[in-house]
This record gives sequence, structure tokens and C-alpha cells, in this order.
Amino acid sequence: MTQKKKITIIGAGFGGLQVIKTLANNPAFEITVIDKTNHHLFQPLLYQVATAVLSPADIAIPSRSITTDYKNVKILMGYVDKIDFERKEVFFSGKSETYDYLVLAIGAQTSYFGNDEWKKHSFGLKNLKDALAIRKRILLSFEEAELAGDQGIAKKLLNYVIIGGGPTGVELAGSIAELSHNIIRKDFRLIDPAMTKVTLIEAGPKLLPSFDESSSEFTKRKLEKRGVEVLLNSPVKSIDDEGVFLNDRKIESKTVIWAAGVEASSLTRSFPFEKDRAGRLVVDQYCNVKGQSDIFAIGDVASFSENLKRPLPGVSPVAMQQGRYIGQFIKNKEKGKSTKPFQYFDKGNMATIGRTDAVAELGSLKLKGLFGWLGWLFVHLVYQVGFKNKLSTLTSWVWSYLTFRAGARLIQEDVNH
Repeated sequence: MTQKKKITIIGAGFGGLQVIKTLANNPAFEITVIDKTNHHLFQPLLYQVATAVLSPADIAIPSRSITTDYKNVKILMGYVDKIDFERKEVFFSGKSETYDYLVLAIGAQTSYFGNDEWKKHSFGLKNLKDALAIRKRILLSFEEAELAGDQGIAKKLLNYVIIGGGPTGVELAGSIAELSHNIIRKDFRLIDPAMTKVTLIEAGPKLLPSFDESSSEFTKRKLEKRGVEVLLNSPVKSIDDEGVFLNDRKIESKTVIWAAGVEASSLTRSFPFEKDRAGRLVVDQYCNVKGQSDIFAIGDVASFSENLKRPLPGVSPVAMQQGRYIGQFIKNKEKGKSTKPFQYFDKGNMATIGRTDAVAELGSLKLKGLFGWLGWLFVHLVYQVGFKNKLSTLTSWVWSYLTFRAGARLIQEDVNH
């Protein structure tokens, strides 16, 4: 009997999950998935948890429930400490697993571009813990403003700064403005939440840099209509407890959210392979880590630039397509078949600005406003994992849309051990 090939996947995100699905219940493979959490997270909707529209369970599903029917898949929750590439062994949480094939789908972490001291004065948004921390800070700021009962203090507390004009920054800015100006405006007696000031700062010349100029302009105009101040060509010089420093001004704020970029994790940086400037692993046309025929890297951790002007972006469609490709590549290799180099099919870009407003670029088709929002809604629901999540997310959205109410405005107490 032929011995099963052992495939170890680090990370149960979009890319890792597609590798699993492609090889699921194939008797030739034994799959081990190692992840630091017990759930698959739908990251594109993190900002909606951060702004109290959705609950964590709406955008996360236990990894084990996804793989229940996959008899050749084993899920292990733990932090990977190191990998011995010569012995083909992964060490994590006091245990280890050997592999024949290794898939690195580790993801990335928030990048402060060398200014790591800013981290303690701002919030990143990469996981549920980040989203819940932002949600708590935003909701607490309203409660503290109401408790103070002083308009001057309230204005300082309700001053939010978001750094980074990509999709995450745009979506956060629009959602915070909507929360304060519409959703909770009638809930307070001593303050008017509409006094909230939201400032979106972008170092470059336009919002949504990867989008068409017309989409960027539309986004800026719609955000400003919602009361968001947009500052372009404004690189951040410093962040401290009092706020954000630019070239020509200081913006006072107790709530600064950093959405300006990502970089490779410290684990990825420790690997002895070629990396790009952001610390991502350089991969070849087959998604192999350069020079390694049995190691693959996908999604945020990979820098794929074969025959391209610039590396593929760290977005979920890229990771998903790479995951499916790698699964098929491994199957073909074990059967002695060749596989064509990976080619990414760009399904377009999209970002939501707020209720009924979004921009979506699908090839030559450019949708704005309500049609962009409907396209965004459809695509995000299609990509959601699990029927329950689609149903609960849609219900939450419809409720919020029709009633102008956010249903996840609980402030969680810190647990003292």
C-alpha cells in the first residue's frame, strides 16, 4: 500500500481553506492544519465588527465545523514557534508535525513602517481581537462623553483619526461616521453624537490607490458628504497619547486607528528564504518558495510577481485562487502530471463607503453608489463560509439598513483572572 503524503498547512484563512477543500477526502493525502485560532475569519468584514454593525460570530466560523466531513483533515490549534526545513518538521505549542509538503498561509501583521512605537498609541485591524478593541474604544468614548456632560470634553473624546486611505481606512471612516451621525444619534441625552469628527489621513495623492481615478474621487466626495474630513498628501510624522502629528498640524484624538499597511510576521522573517521589502516570501510561478519544491507560500505571506509589473495584492481572491492552484498542483505532481504556471484572474476591486454607497471595479465595468453597494453585498455574501453565517450576516445587514440601528453595541468587560 502506498504511504500517504503528509501535507501541513499553517493558517486556516482564505488560502489555507482552499487547499484543504481541494484535497479533502483524497485517500492519498493526510492533512494537518495548524492555526493560532480555532476559527476561519472573514477579514473583509472586520470593520463592521469594529463599528458595532456585526457580531464576531457573523464573520467567523469554527475551523473544525468546516472540516467535519473531511476525514483526512486534522485541525490543531497552536502557535508555530519554528520550522526545521531540513528535517521537514514544524514545531508548535510544545508539539511537532513532520511533512512531505508544507503550505505557508500565515497571513501578515500590521506594519508601522519602522515606527513600532506608534503601536501603543493606535489600534490595528487584522483580527477579531483588534476589531473588538476598536469597538470597545468607540463605544466607550460615547459613554465617557455622555458621563462628562461637557461639550468641550465630549468633542475631544469623539474625535477619531484613521490613517490609511485604502479600502480598510475608507470603510472604517464611512462606518464610524454613519454610526455616530445616524445609528446612535437619538440614544444619548447630554451629548449629540453627530458632533463626532472623523478624519481620514492618506499619505498619497488619492484614496483607494489601486482604483480608477473616478472611483477615488467619488469615494472622497461621498465620505466628505458624510462629514469625514479627508486629508491627502499628508504623511504622518508621529503619534502619541494626545493624537497625530502631520507636517503642518496636530490632530488631537484619543482614538487613532492604523490602516496604512501590513508586513510579514516575525515567524516569516525568521525563514532562510528570499524575501521582498515587506518581508514576504518570494515565490516562483508555481507558488513555490524560491528554490523549494515542497514548500508553498500563498496570500499575504507570499510575494508573487512572475511576469507582472508589481506583486499580486494581499487580498482574499488572490489567496483563494492560489490555494486551489496548490491543491491541484500537489495532486498532479503525485500522479506524475505537470501543471501550468499559476495565473491570477482579477475579479476586480471593491470598497464600501457607507449605507447604499460603494465602488466596484469589475474589469471595464465600474459601479458606483447603490449599484456598487449591491455588487459589494452580493460578492461578500457569496464568499462567506457556511450557510448560517450568510443568513445571520444578511439578517444583521438588512436590520441595520432598514432601521438605521447597529445590533452589536455591547461593551465587554475585561476578564480578571
